[in-house]
Amino acid sequence: MNLIAVEDYQEMSRRAAAIIIEKVRSSNAVNLGLATGGTPVGTYECLIEDHNENHTSYQGVTTFNLDEYVGFSGKNPKSYQYYMNEKLFNHIDIPSSKTHIPNGLAANMKDECLRYEQEIAHHGGIDLQVLGIGSNGHIGFNEPGTSFMSKTHLVELTPSTREANARYFENKEEVPTKAITMGIASIIKSKEILLLVSGEKKKKALTQLFVGEVDERFPASALKLHPRVTVIADKASIPDKNEKLFNL
Repeated sequence: MNLIAVEDYQEMSRRAAAIIIEKVRSSNAVNLGLATGGTPVGTYECLIEDHNENHTSYQGVTTFNLDEYVGFSGKNPKSYQYYMNEKLFNHIDIPSSKTHIPNGLAANMKDECLRYEQEIAHHGGIDLQVLGIGSNGHIGFNEPGTSFMSKTHLVELTPSTREANARYFENKEEVPTKAITMGIASIIKSKEILLLVSGEKKKKALTQLFVGEVDERFPASALKLHPRVTVIADKASIPDKNEKLFNL
């Protein structure tokens, strides 16, 4: 893994956006894997700014999001479809037909998971996957204990993950208990991975990622098995004076 240490969240966002923009400009057809939550918001803002100022085109881009809440339609303001539209898609020139997110209202969740996995494969896989990391090491909604062989699947969200997402809802009771998520094997198939880490609450997870063992109890450790992972972490998330972390 290649660690890029930056000063703050703003610099992390700019550096991440620059990598994505370079990837988009490098080919007429690029498949991006995208994440939601608080961490990538600044990155998406930088992409929008670049699109407006430099006219980077997303006409040839196809996107696949990591996950979606079960029971939410794309019109629900708390859904990840709505999030992506508001935070990115509505502000760039990507065709809506090229944006893909699991269907949280599918009648048969097992079939929807298989369909989504097949859709990714049909497009040739993901060229660059953007990830965040949970304080318990989850990537996507792959909670501790998830098999590294897992593909897109239905998950029960852990109390810690629901607690972390409660800030987006009126109260904790409204936070969904289930979601569809790309599996760890699905993520690791990506040709390149970009992991964004920001804030003191992620300090323990970042340390474990770099100095801990590869273990299904810490899902993000699967990234050590991938040959092309770039981690962009701000100062707040990096343990003080941890030379071992930087030497890896």
